[in-house]
Amino acid sequence: MGSAASAAVPPPPPPPAGVPPYGPGLAGILPPKPEEEKKEEKVDYLNLPLSLKPELFEGFRFDFTKGLNQKFSLSHSVLMSSLEVPSQSTETIKVPTAHYEFGANFLDPKLMLIGRVMTDGRLNARVKCDLTEDLTLKINAQLTHEAHYSQGMFNFDYKGTDYRTQFQIGNNAFYGGNYIQSVTPNLSMGTEVFWLGQQRKSGVGFASRYNTDKMVGTLQVASTGIVALSYVQKVSEKVSLAADFMYNHMSKDVTSSFGYDYLLRQCRLRGKIDSNGVVAAYLEERLNMGVNFILSAELDHPKKNYKFGFGLTVGE
Repeated sequence: MGSAASAAVPPPPPPPAGVPPYGPGLAGILPPKPEEEKKEEKVDYLNLPLSLKPELFEGFRFDFTKGLNQKFSLSHSVLMSSLEVPSQSTETIKVPTAHYEFGANFLDPKLMLIGRVMTDGRLNARVKCDLTEDLTLKINAQLTHEAHYSQGMFNFDYKGTDYRTQFQIGNNAFYGGNYIQSVTPNLSMGTEVFWLGQQRKSGVGFASRYNTDKMVGTLQVASTGIVALSYVQKVSEKVSLAADFMYNHMSKDVTSSFGYDYLLRQCRLRGKIDSNGVVAAYLEERLNMGVNFILSAELDHPKKNYKFGFGLTVGE
């Protein structure tokens, strides 16, 4: 579903100076001890982005996936939406747009290949290959005809008995690495470093994660001036709540969000509200086997920017 949503906007610009292009830091990927991984895979509400960052979209969306065999499948995505145009006015200017995306997927226990081609000329590719039981290679690439928008990243992940480490190489002379160690059965701590050779910028980050069967809490501090905290609490088998807080020392920006995740027999409702006055909700209703109906809404009251969307997903 995220592939179709990504087609609604032009390629993202290169990351700003001093900010690593792979996200805010380690806090979201700090692992529990290896013996707890299978438990967490079944309890996906412990994954913070599922509650605070549903895949919101505007307009109409249709996703169709056809499995050709057990390992290979094709996907088709259509999105009729609007594109926000930069303007000096306080009002948001939107231009109607439409996109089609074709995808091919190869899924194997030790090899994953995912490709996406958009009508605007963009090509996205993802590769995940288990070189050994403990060493994994990940490749993410985006190719486009626009100058300076093509990006590529190579990740080498090594998983030990009670630790994980990662080395990253990307375009624009980007180099990064991180190390995460399980200190106790519930507490993990780690550090990361990165270097942007083209911009001659570097940074160091420290993160920790504490998790139990019903909660996950993370803390991240980076030399780029970012302090981030997140917390997820399982209230019941159907309800979980999440909150996050981020402070940027450079820009003095402070943002916080509160999210929820509600599971029903045929439906899943996710949403959030943040300190900027933005309220969002995302509903997935199962109509039949392999057919889901989607509703998306985002209300930005301060900017008077309102986005509503609906769609269907067919196939696995």
